[in-house]
Amino acid sequence: MNHNNIWVLYGDDPKSMVLEILNKVQPEKNLDKDSNIGIKPNLVVAKPSTSGATTSPELVEGIIEYFQSKGYMNISILEGSWIGDRTSRAFRICGYEDISDRYNVPLIDLQKDGSIEKEVDGLRLNICRSISQIDYLINVPVLKGHCQTNITCALKNLKGCIPNSEKRRFHTMGLHKPIAYLSKAIRQDLIVVDGIMGDLNFEEGGNPVRMNRVLVGTDPVMMDSYAADLLGFDLEDVPYIKMAEDIGAGKTDWSGSVIELNSNEGIKINTDKGRVRQFTRYIEERDACSACYGSLIHALDRMQGSGQLNRVKSKFYIGQHYKGKILDTGTGIGNCARGCPDYVPGCPPTARDILRHFQKN
Repeated sequence: MNHNNIWVLYGDDPKSMVLEILNKVQPEKNLDKDSNIGIKPNLVVAKPSTSGATTSPELVEGIIEYFQSKGYMNISILEGSWIGDRTSRAFRICGYEDISDRYNVPLIDLQKDGSIEKEVDGLRLNICRSISQIDYLINVPVLKGHCQTNITCALKNLKGCIPNSEKRRFHTMGLHKPIAYLSKAIRQDLIVVDGIMGDLNFEEGGNPVRMNRVLVGTDPVMMDSYAADLLGFDLEDVPYIKMAEDIGAGKTDWSGSVIELNSNEGIKINTDKGRVRQFTRYIEERDACSACYGSLIHALDRMQGSGQLNRVKSKFYIGQHYKGKILDTGTGIGNCARGCPDYVPGCPPTARDILRHFQKN
């Protein structure tokens, strides 16, 4: 596996998608068969993955099936939900008790775990003891927004690996610095990002946007840098990413490192969820791929939050229906709609691409 790449696969079947990527990149090379493998999903609250808050259980099933098929049987799932919810309840409601029974994989509730202290560049951090006993950690975050840090992905997902008392302390420290330093206290060996459906703004879900993609890599800083771009944010908008790079936890430059294994065409989208519906009046959509459409929704949400949306005078055209068509109005989103007087290139473009294009015109 090339450790400088981010592998991307589009689709709407998380289990088959992650199996396809893992078979392609073969991350287990040189990993001892007796290794203690830990899978860390995002089960911040007891809500199903369709809420945009939690990791798809099908995705975790695929990861388990892959490693078990290669002879790795010492696998566990570890999580500590946020303060105010119980991990045991999240395991049940999110479908992880069923996974545990089916694959004989234990569930470790980090809210009930002991802790150890680690020092990173002068900053002392308490982490859950069970995490320190893992030989190979697979981080499975959700690609989504966050009301305090703007995004949450690979770096912030490790916050579930610290005791509740430490979570409280992270907030008193301003979140960004301790999140960055946690990335050196806890090593991530493999990152599998659930980009199937994530909330627009909130860690706890409720406004999901279907993005229909799975990302795989090993550098959490690079992964979060790319994730920020997908959701329309600059690195300055998510300070902990650059902080993590500065202390040597990874690199932010993902240019030339993203490998798309397939096209994002022909994947269903759903515009009936929560706040997403309010943006449809700005959009002329015909046969749009969900990854492209998801980028546009994230961009429009950012524009609304900054007061820019009221500057939009014509509609955004998006979808394969517009391939080869010349239009005399509007802004095209993606290569399919390049026939508009103005268009944002990409297949798919990121939300940041769309925002930058709009801001300079």
